[in-house]
Amino acid sequence: MNSAILITYDQEDSINEAKGLCNAAGYEVVHLIKQNFLQKPKYGISGGVVEQLEEISEKVKPDVIIFDEILKPSQNYNLATVLHREILDREALILEIFESRASSAESKLQVKLAQLRYEMVRAKEKVRLANMGEQPGFMGIGKFEVDVYYNDIKHRMQTVRSKLEKAGKQRELHRQGRKRMGFRTISLAGYTSAGKTTLFNKATGEIRDQSKELFTTLTTTTRRLVISQEPFLIADTVGFISKLPAYMIDAFRSTLEELTYTDLIILVIDVNDSVLELKKKFSSCMKTLNELGVKQSKIVYALNKSDLVRDKDIEQKISSLNLSENGKLILISAKTGKNISQLKKLIKETIENQNYHQPKNNEWREAEKQFGN
Repeated sequence: MNSAILITYDQEDSINEAKGLCNAAGYEVVHLIKQNFLQKPKYGISGGVVEQLEEISEKVKPDVIIFDEILKPSQNYNLATVLHREILDREALILEIFESRASSAESKLQVKLAQLRYEMVRAKEKVRLANMGEQPGFMGIGKFEVDVYYNDIKHRMQTVRSKLEKAGKQRELHRQGRKRMGFRTISLAGYTSAGKTTLFNKATGEIRDQSKELFTTLTTTTRRLVISQEPFLIADTVGFISKLPAYMIDAFRSTLEELTYTDLIILVIDVNDSVLELKKKFSSCMKTLNELGVKQSKIVYALNKSDLVRDKDIEQKISSLNLSENGKLILISAKTGKNISQLKKLIKETIENQNYHQPKNNEWREAEKQFGN
């Protein structure tokens, strides 16, 4: 595992998440620098902190310095020039995680598109620095002129988008097939590491990869779920995260848009988080769902890891999310199986009044060929 100095906000939830991102990307944090403000013009941090960082960097000799905020290219360059280390901002770190976790052809294309968008945003500044004779310490561009560089990125983005469009059309055919056969679909959503994949495994009997690391799931997987002898299809989706740039959401839109077509969304919430962390993550999830155009009437709220929290604290946390009067809320533990049968009952009750064609056995076999991989 490579070593890193981490610069992040002086808040427990920010520190925990930043460390989680570092770990997921394969970096061991050997020194932590906590700041109240990470958006100063020249370096993101003050010149005094940069001097301290220079001394610390010489001592611990990290492989990278990770900055838990979005840096402008000029800020990245300024830091790299002084510290003589590779600088990764929050976006670059998340992209590294995405790249390492992408397994399907579609998720690899989505990550590539996000990487190209990240590169394009920084193209002008990198060209300007190169033309000044500087040697930017990040994603060097050689002697490309700005128009050649831009056109190269645009061409590659268009190629990737074309391939993603084909994958999107395939998804649309699958959706039409499910609708034609009368299958009701359920999607798991939630902040990354909330326990969606653990719940997916518990509900379906699957053995998908699950861990405490962030972004274990980048590829949507759909499986059969039987509730009271009635068949449904349930899908596990990519996790949300705060301060995720719009272009990253856009890159994964073909995957995330499944949430807009599903009949029911189970929003998995880690109730073991602190109130501050819980509110931030919940707000981030609801913001993303809203941006995708998801109707709140389709959401069931599953408060996971409830076996680790006292009832009194759970009540306080439910109140902090303004969910006290919500009839579509349930306390579960995906790990122990607590209330999973009650969750299935709630799912069935929520959609049982909607008339739909009951799939026949031969239709199930056909569906499993299409959606069971």
